[in-house]
Amino acid sequence: MKIKVINPNTTVSMTEKIGAIARSVANPGTTIIACSPDMGPASIEGHYDEALSVVGILDEIRKGEAEGIDGYIIACFGDPGLLAARELATAPVIGIAEAAMHAASFVATGFSIVTTLSRTKIIARHLVDNYGMTHLCRQIRAIDLPVLSLETDSEIKTLILEECRRALAEDDCGAIILGCGGMADLATLISDKLGIPVIDGVSAAVKFTEALVGLQLSTSKTGDLAYPLAKPHTGILSTFTPRRSPN
Repeated sequence: MKIKVINPNTTVSMTEKIGAIARSVANPGTTIIACSPDMGPASIEGHYDEALSVVGILDEIRKGEAEGIDGYIIACFGDPGLLAARELATAPVIGIAEAAMHAASFVATGFSIVTTLSRTKIIARHLVDNYGMTHLCRQIRAIDLPVLSLETDSEIKTLILEECRRALAEDDCGAIILGCGGMADLATLISDKLGIPVIDGVSAAVKFTEALVGLQLSTSKTGDLAYPLAKPHTGILSTFTPRRSPN
């Protein structure tokens, strides 16, 4: 089984960390291919960044379909371009926010999310609502540090741990979700410190993808997730004309 884990930003060190976490939980027969697009923002911290990242994500999906990839993971907590990726792919595509929330719903009756910048909290709230998790989400919290500080700031682990500790004390939550792919390496540490389930969406998405592939479930091509309609694309998008059209 080959799973392509796409970090939608272009920061290589974060991609390598995400790939390492994905491999640490994958089954022995699973090959993890971690990548970043050739184009896109260095970090994703708002609607504009998400929008710019989607073309690169779809390019990786397009290449993966030609390579025979069995499943895809979009490793950004905003799940950018998720439905568009599902249109393009036959193989299952899972977003890490989607995976984390479903995993949390299996082990707790309420969860809080701890993310990076406050400006991204509304994006997380939209996803909570879209995924039908409003009744489970107790709070969305932010440490108000940029995403790339996860790669450079030696104190950030302590800040995240303390925000998770406050969530446990104040939010009446039974689980905590780490709201950034760059936090993937902190889940076990924080869970051990606090004694509650702390969920990293990268790891959850790997296990859900393995399950879907094992069940021989592919993305539906009926209705709105049918292959994109074939039509010309111009300029830098000229190579993005879908290679397949609906039957």
